[in-house]
Amino acid sequence: MLPPPSANDTGILPDIEVEVSRIVDTLRRAIRLADLAYATEQTYTHWSMRFTRYCLMMLKQTPQDAGTPALTSYLNYLALERNVSASTQKQALNALAFLTKKVFGVEEFTIDKPINAHGNRRPPVVLSRREITAVFSHLEDPWKLAAQLMYGSGLRVIECMRIRVKDLDFEQGTITVHDGKGSKHRVVPLPMALEERLKAHLATTQEKHKQDLVVGAGEVHLAESLARKYPNAAREWCWQYIFASATLCPHPRSGKVARHHLHEASMQRQFKTAVRKAAIPKPATSHCLRHSFATHLLQSGTDIRTVQDLLGHADVSTTMIYLHLLKRPGAGGPSPLDLA
Repeated sequence: MLPPPSANDTGILPDIEVEVSRIVDTLRRAIRLADLAYATEQTYTHWSMRFTRYCLMMLKQTPQDAGTPALTSYLNYLALERNVSASTQKQALNALAFLTKKVFGVEEFTIDKPINAHGNRRPPVVLSRREITAVFSHLEDPWKLAAQLMYGSGLRVIECMRIRVKDLDFEQGTITVHDGKGSKHRVVPLPMALEERLKAHLATTQEKHKQDLVVGAGEVHLAESLARKYPNAAREWCWQYIFASATLCPHPRSGKVARHHLHEASMQRQFKTAVRKAAIPKPATSHCLRHSFATHLLQSGTDIRTVQDLLGHADVSTTMIYLHLLKRPGAGGPSPLDLA
């Protein structure tokens, strides 16, 4: 729990940047104690910094003095003044709820319902099999192999980039996804069509790893707790990323220099370029491969519970959106031009 700034006793607001830094430092410690992902840490600190500045500049109070009414005020500000989407407003709410509980020590609280941000959830963009083939034809390895794995196994882009050698089971034909969204684990199919190319890719990657070991490198980034328990694991082949980065880099938390996986933003850029070259008139991103995976499985007759498990959805209602796409809502009836 973060104690209130001593400057409040005099009624004088603390310096904005000093207060932001104080709150963010405590927030980072709370996030790491909760063992949340680094991406979550970046998101939560971003919204906490903006919220703190809002309280000090607009409400003329510290976030602790402003209390939970400030949460509703800020969420309304996002909806009315910043015109954010509903998903962005919800993301901010999740971040500020964590801040209030874990940093300010308010375990039980309620807030007035904020004004809903504009816009309903858009239906996901799904590519046809022909369009997916066209996109793949404009990608080069390792991006092509990664994209095919995302489509063939229903992986999120970050899940694909984080696959380690030990997660592949060629005998069982499966990929184990560790610490997916919501820190959940699941098992997905390893496409048989990619087995030979994956084995060839791994052979090349392993040879590079051996060369790294000879020159004293060859370490991969591991969770701090795992690295302490298994000091030699970072140099072992089974822990290496299958889509390893070409360069070494410092870990954003520990600062230790080792090899990381390819950056997900690079995959997204490569995919967008391929979509443009394939002349596909859709706002398609690499995440559309996951949408297409689910839709094409349902089209082939796979039951929705199986698709739910493969996608790692906690609630089947999330998976139901792909059934709605198949039913073509609003387009189920014939066109009068086709009745002539």
